[in-house]
Amino acid sequence: MRAIGVGLVACLFLIWSNVVSAGTSHTNNWAVLVSTSRFWFNYRHMANVLSLYRTVRRLGIPDSQIILMLSDDVACNPRNLFPGAIYNNADRAIDLYGQSVEVDYRGYEVTVENFVRLLTDRWDDVQPKSKRLLTDENSNIFIYMTGHGGEDFLKFQDAEEISSYDLANAFAQMHEKKRYNEIFFMIDTCQANTMYSRFYSPNVLAVGSSELDESSYSHHSDVEIGVAVIDRFTYYTLEFMEQIQKNSTLTLQNLFDYYTFDKVHSHVGVRKDLYRKDPADVLITDFFGNIQNIILDDSEVDEDLAQPRDASRTQNLLEFAKSKFTAKAEAENSTARASVIPSYPVVNEELLSIETNTHADKMVICSAIVILLTLSSLIMKYANTQNVSGSRALYSFS
Repeated sequence: MRAIGVGLVACLFLIWSNVVSAGTSHTNNWAVLVSTSRFWFNYRHMANVLSLYRTVRRLGIPDSQIILMLSDDVACNPRNLFPGAIYNNADRAIDLYGQSVEVDYRGYEVTVENFVRLLTDRWDDVQPKSKRLLTDENSNIFIYMTGHGGEDFLKFQDAEEISSYDLANAFAQMHEKKRYNEIFFMIDTCQANTMYSRFYSPNVLAVGSSELDESSYSHHSDVEIGVAVIDRFTYYTLEFMEQIQKNSTLTLQNLFDYYTFDKVHSHVGVRKDLYRKDPADVLITDFFGNIQNIILDDSEVDEDLAQPRDASRTQNLLEFAKSKFTAKAEAENSTARASVIPSYPVVNEELLSIETNTHADKMVICSAIVILLTLSSLIMKYANTQNVSGSRALYSFS
């Protein structure tokens, strides 16, 4: 009997803990989007990440809660026939790069060390907040990675690798430090499903594009760009996500069911044994969107404040204010009109006559000076003429 009682207590405790955990809800959403490949021929990996970036922004996650890591900048590559633009479809209907892309880690900043530090928040004090994953125990985090990989590894920059063990340990540290509520991990690479095989932290849901010893394929190429522009797994993820709006009721299970071998050409894998919920009960927007829950305040309102004022008293106040405003406006208009009319000074006739006489005297004096100067000039010229004549006479007598 004692054993039966202990068993019942244990069962009740498990049921209670599941109910409590299922009732918890997140308060904020974050996205970590990583392209690990360099070089022009890996154009599609940049397009993959920017496509998901556009999707999560469209569904409401702000740039302040998105960490975008691009290991290369193909938009500015000299081979790009469309400088400053990146497309994920041959029709080139949407420029993924656009004018408002905020890249947090670019080029050689995209390393295994920085990625692990980002997840675990092990930074120096000088690390800017815009490059940190500032999550807490109420955060749902969507992590998307794409690049070239193999069994239990994903290459970074064709120079180093991150292993499935590294990812598993990073998630474990995040759990210990209460840095997430739930994690949805998505990876598009060859043998992608091996990258989540070592996970052991709770509340982590994972999906990969291909099984062990299986490749992940590109979808199509653009003749003018000259390379593949998107991978098949990401292409059909986007095709499904385009029907999602902020108020959508579609679930993660609907997304998983959308992946078929005929579409992806590989076996998409889902790991949900660590996840406490049924994906059929989890909305897509729980990870891809950012809907703020509104709590209504149903407290009682003070009746005195809620009652309207007396109508006659209100009308009298309005009339009084109107009369005051009208009087003030008329006074200001009168002042303005008075300032516009010019004022002329009174003319003193005596002063005017004095000024006129003074002016005439000045004219007479100036005329006299001119006459004197003219006369003196003529006299000097006459004197010079006489001197020249005298000198000639003396010369002739000698």
